[in-house]
Amino acid sequence: MRFRSKIVDVSCLNHFTRVINTITKLTKSCTFRLTADNLYFILTDKVANGGVSMWCELSQANFFDEYQMEGVSVDQNEIYLELMPENISRALKTAQNARAVKIKLTNKHCPCLTLAVELVSIYLPPIKTMKSVVERMKNLSNFIVIEANGNGEINLKIETDLVSVSTHFKDLGNPPWGVSAETSQNSTQQRDPDIMSEARVDIRKLLQFLAGQQVNPNKAICNIVHKRMVHFILLHEDASLQYFIPAIS
Repeated sequence: MRFRSKIVDVSCLNHFTRVINTITKLTKSCTFRLTADNLYFILTDKVANGGVSMWCELSQANFFDEYQMEGVSVDQNEIYLELMPENISRALKTAQNARAVKIKLTNKHCPCLTLAVELVSIYLPPIKTMKSVVERMKNLSNFIVIEANGNGEINLKIETDLVSVSTHFKDLGNPPWGVSAETSQNSTQQRDPDIMSEARVDIRKLLQFLAGQQVNPNKAICNIVHKRMVHFILLHEDASLQYFIPAIS
């Protein structure tokens, strides 16, 4: 089974979000059915026991710019998932000002939906943009993974059994270490710039730093010791601030 889709149009994303929020208020869990043309959110309880029924049908062409799915077989070209709509609603909260939202079917411990949000540049320093992103992610998990490489890319990721959300920052630059030119050159040659270093940290400690800083730095540096700690340095003309967040295994 395969499913991959993409929403680019802002009005379509807002409409889809409103539908999900409505469903969230009606039920804690439901069946999510995918076909080549439609999406369904279905709840069928036993009416004899006082249960309720819900049927929500969406035409995929009215919401998605890209939509690809393959069911169990050619004859049964459908996908069924049991899900909690609240998890989709919470993930979509990170999609405000999004350039695009990708939704796909992945298989981690079990089949689940993965949402990837591409944010529109809002012309703020990266550290303030990061604060805005983390504030939206804080209700999804107690932990966040920060990863970076030598190409000036930083990713923020929330990954649980039920929700997976990631935000990507690019072209941030890669300042040299405060060592000799020869040592720096050797270090650069030994490490592939595409390889990510990562650390899983307490999201509250990260947000405490991002929300509390008042320095308005000329430059912000993020260092990651792989699976050990995240180290932030805020540089100002007459002041500097360093902040360490230990990694959580």
